Amino acid sequence: MNSVINAILDRKSQPRLCGPAPAPEVLEVALACALRAPDHALQRPWRYLVIEGEGLQVLGEVFAAAAADPVQPIAGDPERMRQLPLRAPMILVPITCHRHHPKVPPLEEQMSTAAGVAYLLLALESQGYGAMWRTGELAAHPAVANALGLADNEQVAGFVYVGTVLAEKPKVTRPAVADVVRRWPSEAR
Repeated sequence: MNSVINAILDRKSQPRLCGPAPAPEVLEVALACALRAPDHALQRPWRYLVIEGEGLQVLGEVFAAAAADPVQPIAGDPERMRQLPLRAPMILVPITCHRHHPKVPPLEEQMSTAAGVAYLLLALESQGYGAMWRTGELAAHPAVANALGLADNEQVAGFVYVGTVLAEKPKVTRPAVADVVRRWPSEAR
């Protein structure tokens, strides 16, 4: 098998991360890979924020405020939320930018962003770093979007925690191709 296939088959999320974060030139290559995502009508429906250093503490305050939001609270202890960004030395925030193109539905823009994040994860891992892509209520909370400076046509696609792998995650058993693929129409369920 070639190196691309091996990288995909060996990829795994790494929840236990520490410093150092990727150097600027490593991050530049990984983000360049993300920007190669399929992109119908060349709308470039994504952008990325890089958060590290003091920004991680500021993001923790944003998460804690979202947890305590009286209008749309998030389940969980605000103090725990404050600590979440400190699990890695860097967080990348992929943002879907809806361009309102007549031939490109919003779902397709979200999928383009997601494909870019998948490429980003592979590029980081291939350069010796670990990453964990997390979504959930914080990614969809309006207070988080506001604090990150998102426009009305943008949405957070998650938080990619990045750093040096502190402890390897055990291999996860994946489904066999035959368990999830059928030929249509003859084998369709």
